[in-house]
Amino acid sequence: MGQDVLGVDYEAIRLTLDDDAEGEVVATLVRRPCPGSRKAVLYIHGFTDYFFQTHLADFYVERGYSFHALDLRKYGRSLLDHQTPNFAHSMSDYFPEIDEAVRLIREDHDTLLVNGHSTGGLVSALWADRVRGRGLVDGLFLNSPFLELNVPAGVRRTLTPVVRVLAKGRPKMAIPAGVSRSYVHSIHRDHDGEWDFDLTWKPAEGFGVRAGWLSAIIKAQRQVKAGLAIDVPVLVMASTTTVRGRNGDFSTGDGVLNADDIARWSTRLGRHVTCVRVESGLHDLVLSAAPVRAKVFEELDRWLTAYL
Repeated sequence: MGQDVLGVDYEAIRLTLDDDAEGEVVATLVRRPCPGSRKAVLYIHGFTDYFFQTHLADFYVERGYSFHALDLRKYGRSLLDHQTPNFAHSMSDYFPEIDEAVRLIREDHDTLLVNGHSTGGLVSALWADRVRGRGLVDGLFLNSPFLELNVPAGVRRTLTPVVRVLAKGRPKMAIPAGVSRSYVHSIHRDHDGEWDFDLTWKPAEGFGVRAGWLSAIIKAQRQVKAGLAIDVPVLVMASTTTVRGRNGDFSTGDGVLNADDIARWSTRLGRHVTCVRVESGLHDLVLSAAPVRAKVFEELDRWLTAYL
């Protein structure tokens, strides 16, 4: 354990995991305690991402939650030199670090909220479904979860079998897809945004989409569409607007995923799902313009009060 890169308020704990085909594997649990609190939150980031949103931690700590964030294997603080950045063969690859993080958090806390963003939202949902009935999690907040590929249905039907074949033979083959650098430019303070984050851990051009990872995403999304049975209250938030094209106005909506797809498939997560649409919300809703993120936090606060 030691001080995190975010400063004296944050501790970083390295979680040692089983080696994989590339060698050593670690994850990093970032912690900001709320003294005396028995409530906690675990934040799980998205693709080409890591935890840097300190104002999100502020929100939770002000409401009496000890804050924790997990940099998953091969992301951010946990990315090692010998690893393929952000790569996984299955979304279940991340379950061991979530299990260990939850074990550590539960030693000192009675209530746990899991807050997942984008791909982290998809992983969080699958994990929560896997541990249902065990009393490990009390609520789920999913910020623009990655429940569907943002491509036309016809493209998905054509792409899926091709990706499946490539994933078996050439899992690390680069696929010509990814997020426009315009999204990262729209949020980073060196360009058009207000946020400061490490562009080596969250580069504007991304780390590339690989066949094995994309196949794992498609498989995980099919699990959601078939229906999960998460047994705790779930809050899903998504923008009201999807930004189309690489030259769209990324300050007005979700420029990464199709916001309508998020709302549509959120109903398959469990029996107790609240879906909130946020006008002018960005893909990471808590990075939206100040009036918009105030609305996000207002809705989240209301939901936490009602259900946790």
